[in-house]
Amino acid sequence: MSETRVGAITLKGTPTDLAGSELKVGDAAPDFILQNIDLENVSLNSFAGKACMIATVPSLDTPVCHAETKNINEQTKNLANVKVLVVSMDLPFGQKRWCGSEGVEDVTTLSAHRSTKFGEDYGVLIAGGPLDRCLARAVFIVNREGILTHVQYVKEIAEHPNYDAALAVAKG
Repeated sequence: MSETRVGAITLKGTPTDLAGSELKVGDAAPDFILQNIDLENVSLNSFAGKACMIATVPSLDTPVCHAETKNINEQTKNLANVKVLVVSMDLPFGQKRWCGSEGVEDVTTLSAHRSTKFGEDYGVLIAGGPLDRCLARAVFIVNREGILTHVQYVKEIAEHPNYDAALAVAKG
């Protein structure tokens, strides 16, 4: 049973709980099975030998998540050896529609809608409140060996992550 981190983050100032343990730099990145926009299963092992930036968001259809994903798409275009993933509970059909309408081609969107396991393993599953079962906003950088080299849990869901810090680690 995973722990619940009570009041770990806020949603517009209201304390919000997260299920799962908080990951730290130096931890092994948990493997996962998520669904891509073509309804195929994708795991962290699918990107073996590459560094990965994993951004988790509540939903692509919210203003901050929309802006964040577009920003990440633009800022990571030239990162040749880094696979950029944006994970949400949005259905793959919605992710595909959103990416197509927004011209997002350099980011791989993945859906965690089938299970809460990814959210619990990465410590980003919102437990209760209006966004229950959505993913909290966070950014993880995983090196080629599968070790976390950057972890940021955004403390306020309505705020953006520190793009500069994540990009500096991804480029290194």
